[in-house]
Parts: sequence; structure tokens; C-alpha cells
Amino acid sequence: MPAPLLAIESSPVLPSAADVVVIGGGIAGVSAAYYLARRGVSVALVEKGRIGAEQSSRNWGWCRQQNRDVRELPLATRSLELWDRLAGEIGADLGFSRCGLLYLSDDEAEIARWAAWRDMARHHGVTTHILDAAEAAERGRATGKAWKGGVFSPSDGIADPSRAAPIIARGVMAAGGTVHQMCAARGLELASGRIAGVVTEKGTIRTATVVHAGGAWTSSFCRQVGIDFPQASVRSSILAVAPVDATLPDALHTARVSVTRRGSGGWTLAVSGKARVDPTLQQLRFARQFVPMFLGRWRSLAVGGLEGLRGGHETLARWALDRPTPMEANRILDPKPDRGQIEVTRRRAGILLPALADAPVTAAWAGYIDSTPDGVAAIGGYDRLPGFILASGLSGHGFGVGPGIGHLVADLITGATPIVDPAPYDPRRLDASVWGRVAQF
Repeated sequence: MPAPLLAIESSPVLPSAADVVVIGGGIAGVSAAYYLARRGVSVALVEKGRIGAEQSSRNWGWCRQQNRDVRELPLATRSLELWDRLAGEIGADLGFSRCGLLYLSDDEAEIARWAAWRDMARHHGVTTHILDAAEAAERGRATGKAWKGGVFSPSDGIADPSRAAPIIARGVMAAGGTVHQMCAARGLELASGRIAGVVTEKGTIRTATVVHAGGAWTSSFCRQVGIDFPQASVRSSILAVAPVDATLPDALHTARVSVTRRGSGGWTLAVSGKARVDPTLQQLRFARQFVPMFLGRWRSLAVGGLEGLRGGHETLARWALDRPTPMEANRILDPKPDRGQIEVTRRRAGILLPALADAPVTAAWAGYIDSTPDGVAAIGGYDRLPGFILASGLSGHGFGVGPGIGHLVADLITGATPIVDPAPYDPRRLDASVWGRVAQF
């Protein structure tokens, strides 16, 4: 079933031209359109389905610095600052709060890794508290058990995945941009090797600059314009339960299960890293680049089924611009959740937090988490197609850093000083010829 999601209205008229067209209405796409519109840039956002309907509404809602890759840490920190301001700028609640994130563990090696990360992050201005057994037991008292230790990251927080992307999209329209749902971008029109327009199912928008923030669909779209973007997706299954009459941590992670308070008052339950790999031809095509990542995660990943082929997001097909595409055949990726995993997750949550043991399940869903070979987002352009900018491959981290990604995209387009150094996110690092050399080391 689809994850809970706020529905919003679209702009009434598709513009004939825009300074920038953003393809994809997830958190990265709406944030890019928002920060562009606030700078007076004429921007049109096109989304094949509903705003936020894919992974941007199917995640935990965590907005964290804790345990980030060092390359992503500056983006995470700046994104939290942007989250702080968004509700006031837009005039609507996105469910964001710096409630702090709690990690508990009985694994001394895991606690040592967290401590090592704390020591590194301290140099980036990030505060993380390592908890001893007594402190972990106190902060984790809702579990009713002892712990060897843990981490509390007080400046991290959560936002509401069911509201965030739609509310920011409303902010785009309030700032003068347009938002178009049920409007798939079929491809690009080129003139003399440069972008001249975006062909949508509802007409062509003349533009010289395109941001592609299409999530799991990005690689198949890039293939249409001659760009090889290595991308693979895994299917993650999550459930939500009703509110309970108990005081629980807003956001708690353990190795066996993680729990997050939802904006509705209920709770999201998930097992970190647990997912199914649904085989597709695209995965086979990029298998060499992803072997190191999959080998490192083999304990958490299991072979899936035909959901990936049915989804159509990892197709190798080339399509015409004057007829329906795979995006129109599948407006919203809504794969079947892994029922076995849902039951395991629910059972583990009830053991971890007894107050949740009998909480009714209100929803269960799955989503495709798209990743790059190195697990870091691709944000930037390509020399061979001027004006085309990616904001994809968010690797399961995109919701929390979405505002920062959008701000960085707007900086790159307008020539402003980048909010963070863009070099670590340059998609050209993932070119097959470059990645082949990198993978040897």
C-alpha cells in the first residue's frame, strides 16, 4: 500500500518556457525548485506521479549528522540549518524537530566505531555524546533492559515524510514557480549539442537548464541522452503502528530494529539496512561497479523477485518522445512489501519497546532506495551535455539532506557561492572509465 502522503494541488497551466525545469518531485527536486524560485529564477517542476510519493514519503524521516560519511557531513550539517528555517519561510509545519537521535547497543565493537566517528566529527563542529551503560539505560528506559552503551546526538532530528516534500512544493508555488503532477518528462530536446527543451506528456517546455532529481528512475532517463549513470536500487519494507499511551524516544536505533515517532503520533518501524535486491537488466549492466557495496552488505541483503522488472524504473529500453514511456505506465513506484520482513520488524519492535507490542498496524509499504557505487549522492553536471544537472543517487540518505542538495543545485545554477564544496558529489567521478581506475585501489 502507498505510504501516507499529503496531497496538494498542481499549478493550472504548463508554461511554454522556463529558466530551469526540475524533473522529479521528491525531496531533492522540490528543494532545488524552492531555492531557485526564491532567487527569482523562473522554474517549472514536473513530476510523473504525485509530489513525494516515492522514496521521499517512504523513509524513516531522520535528519541526521550522526554516522554520516565524512563527505556528506558538511551537507548534513547545513541541511539541518535549512530545516530549521523552512517552516517559518513557507508558513507551514513540516514536522521537523531537533529531538535528538538515540543509538543503543550491546556490541562493544559497534560502540567503539561510534566513538571513533565522534572523534572525527568533533573537528567538523558536530556534538555527539557517547553513553556509558548507566546513561544508556536511563535514556533507553522505555526498553526496560540494560545496555552496554550508546550514542545521543542532540542536534539531529526528524521531519515528517508524509508532509515535507508536498509542503516545500507549495513553497515553490508561493515563490513564483510552478508544480505539475501527473506530468512525466519523456526526454530532452537538443540543439547544437545543448538543451533546448524538456518534452513532457503535456507539452514541451523551452529551457536551457534541466535538473534531474528522478530518484530510482534517473539512470534509465540518463540513458536516453547518452549518459551512463551507474545506479542500483534495493527494496526496503517499513510499517507504521498507531499511537500508544507511553513515553518513548522520538527516534531510537538498535541493530535489531529502529523506531521513529510519526507526525500523526504513531510510530515507524524498520530494520536498518535490511532489503531485497530485485534483479534487473540495469543491475547486471552496472554489476561490476556495485560488487564491493553488495559484498559489504551481504548480511543485510537478500535476493528479491520480479518487483524490479515490473516497476520499469531500471529498464535499458530506449523510448520515443511522442508516445507513453515507462514513467507513464508506472506513475508511482509502489512495490510489494516483504511480508516476512514486516512481521519480523513488528515482533522485534514489540520486544524492544513493550509498549508497542499490541499497537495496531496502520500501514505497511516498500520503497526503492537508489544508490551510487560509493554510496554518496551525485550532484552536478556533465561536460558533454551543458545545462543538465543531476541530483540523484541519494543512497538512502536523501530525505535528511534534501534541503542542502536543493540549495547546492540552486547555487551551481545561479553562480552563487556553494553552500558546501560540490567536489565530493560530482557525478563525473562515477563515469565508467574513472570508476574502473578507482575500484582498483
